This record gives sequence, structure tokens and C-alpha cells, in this order.
Amino acid sequence: MTASRPDAGAPVIGLDLGGTKIAAALVAGDGAVLARHSLPTPATSGAEAVLDALAGAVRTVWAPGTTAIGVAAAGVIDPRTGTVTSATDTIRGWAGTALAAGLAARTGLPVACDNDVRAAAATELPDPHDGGNGRGVTMIYAAVGTGVGGAVAVDGRMLQGAAGIAGHLGHLPSPEADGLLCTCGATGHLEAIAAGPGITAHYTRMSGVPADRLERVAARAAGGEPHATAAVVLGAEAVGRALGGLANTLGADRVVIGGGVPRIGALYTDALDAAFAAELMAPLRKLRPVPPRGGPDAAVLGAAALPRTLPLHHPPTTTGAPRCPRLSPQP
Repeated sequence: MTASRPDAGAPVIGLDLGGTKIAAALVAGDGAVLARHSLPTPATSGAEAVLDALAGAVRTVWAPGTTAIGVAAAGVIDPRTGTVTSATDTIRGWAGTALAAGLAARTGLPVACDNDVRAAAATELPDPHDGGNGRGVTMIYAAVGTGVGGAVAVDGRMLQGAAGIAGHLGHLPSPEADGLLCTCGATGHLEAIAAGPGITAHYTRMSGVPADRLERVAARAAGGEPHATAAVVLGAEAVGRALGGLANTLGADRVVIGGGVPRIGALYTDALDAAFAAELMAPLRKLRPVPPRGGPDAAVLGAAALPRTLPLHHPPTTTGAPRCPRLSPQP
């Protein structure tokens, strides 16, 4: 449900929920981070345990005057209903979770929620409240890490799409992933060849040598190991081609690539940039992907901005008072 927005100067709590970690921050009206906390995501313990952990993180950073919570969460999130409409098994039982209602009931504060990548991507757009004008900005934002996430903004407006699914770039068909099983259950999607686990698995298929994580494959590629080099380059090229095609489709004037995979080095980024450029039509020939400018706080800052723009979901009440525990410090 919607209601009045938080006051511009009031602090808001931003939560970044990933498959391995929850990051929480108390964010002032001017964007300053006043308090931080992080804890492991109880991903194998089920949705109720994750909601409990989120509420615990809120209590840790809460301060008097806090007006709302914004959650940037893994999965396909529908901000209008506050629910997780689809998710992989990275967080057990996450699909179908009433995220906003569950957290509001546990904290007594109104909650707005969105996909984690989309929230981070919003920090790349001009802020109209600061005199910025996002009109005309068409942006593609990709986050390549354990999965491949994304967001799309057209004319300065972040696209939500049906059930909040807009921007899930990892599930674009990719010729490089033909026949490979994706985390969503389909085959041939970009994530299966381009995410960190996808690159690692492809290296093992080619070499017959097990590797437990992408960093090990990247180190072997840096040492000149041919199969490692080929796996890293193929994953990068798959992302570059997909993003180049999308840039042509949307007429993008900004393409941002974040996540952990691009940080493995120049072998990856050079291959991605070359594949991207090769796809571009003539009017876009000068366009090149850039890294995020939001830094490590992008997701929590994006989360903290959500209550000012998206529907707010309020806790259940009896006689006007929240039924859930209060957020004042516990004795």
C-alpha cells in the first residue's frame, strides 16, 4: 500500500540482501551513512529466517527518527506488491515471500523494496531532487557476479516491468551458452556461461581440471593457461555481445558494468569491450561500458532511496499501533 513519503531530511534504513550477506545502513536525508552493520544471509534456513535476519539488522542500525526501510533484494521483486515473484534456490524458499509485509510486521516501520541490482543502478541516474535531469538518459546496467543481474532505465525512468522482472539480463538467450542449464531451470541463458560459476564450470569442462572459484581460474589465465584464458574470454564476450545488442535496441547512451567478475582484470574487460564495440550500429560507435560510480555503498544507498519513490507497505495495526516489536534499543 502507498502512503506519504518520508520527510526529505529524515533518516532511512537501507538493506542490501544478497545470497551470502546482508548489509544494513542508516542513511541521512543528505545521503550520509550514519551507521553500518553486516551479517551472513541465512540462505539455507528459509525465507522466515531471512526476514528475521533483516529485522535484526534493522534493529542494529536503527536510531530515533528513522521513518522507513528500503530493501534491495536478490530475486525478481515486484515493488507494487512487495513480494518476491521469482527466485533461484540461492535463498531457499525465497520465491513467493511477502518481503515488504513480513519485514514491516517485524519492525513496525513502512517498507519499500526492489531488486538489488535495480536499486544500485538508480544511483547512476541524476537525482531530480538535487536539480539533476534524468530525461534523455537511457541506461543499461549489468552486474556480473555469482549471477548476471541488470536494470534498464529509459528516458531517466527505471523500468519495473510485469511482476518486477524488467532488467534480468542474465536470462537473455546466449549462443555461447547453448545447451547449458541456467539457474532458472531453462537452458542457453547468458548467466550459464558468463557468471562467475558459469566461467568456472566452463573451464572445468574444457580442461578436466576442477576449480572451486573464479579467482582460481583467473589466476591460471593470468599465468597463460589456455583453457582458463578461453573460459574467461568467452564469458566476457558473451556479456559484451548481449549488451551491444541491447544498446542498439534501446538506443542507450550509458552502459554500466559492475559486479565482482569484471574485477578479475584486463583480460576480461578488454574482451568484453571489444565484443561490445563489434555489435554497435554506426550512431553508437563511440559508446563504451563504464564501471559503476556509486562505489561499495551503491546498493544500500539505492535501497535507502526506495521509500521516496516506490510504494510503501505498512505494518499491520490494531488501534493504530504496530503489532510488531518496537525498535528502541533492547535492555
